[in-house]
Amino acid sequence: MKTVLLVCHANTCRSVMAHAMLERMLDARGVRTVRVGSGGIGNTARDGMIPSLDARIVLREEGIHLAETAMASTDLRRHPELVTGADLILAMTENQKRAIGALAETDGRPLFTLREFAGEAGDIGDPVGQGEDAYRACRDEIKRCLTLALDRLLVTLSA
Repeated sequence: MKTVLLVCHANTCRSVMAHAMLERMLDARGVRTVRVGSGGIGNTARDGMIPSLDARIVLREEGIHLAETAMASTDLRRHPELVTGADLILAMTENQKRAIGALAETDGRPLFTLREFAGEAGDIGDPVGQGEDAYRACRDEIKRCLTLALDRLLVTLSA
């Protein structure tokens, strides 16, 4: 079993949406050999926070019904074993990529931003405090990047 770890600031919005959508994409392809995890690397990351209501609302529009208790945030600085167990790490921003890359546990693991892994430049911005439309735009950007990156992800994790 291979593991992809999705990283954002607090693990309540972007990485949660990416986590849920990637699991769905893998399931649709019948992939049972890839485990998806997520966590936060920012200074506001805390263990046990519930996914953002706005993130859950816009996921529901995609047919993903993420219950409030379905996922709890994880502070990756407190759980380095999740980084050690990752075969591929995808961060939402360059700053998050640098922060997770600074952890000793990241040593030698493939580490990219999601947009970089999809063949593009730039960050996936944080929609916090900007309302549902910003969350929709963020969800759509994450979904687009995951769709572009899915084949590469599967090849990378099968090597």
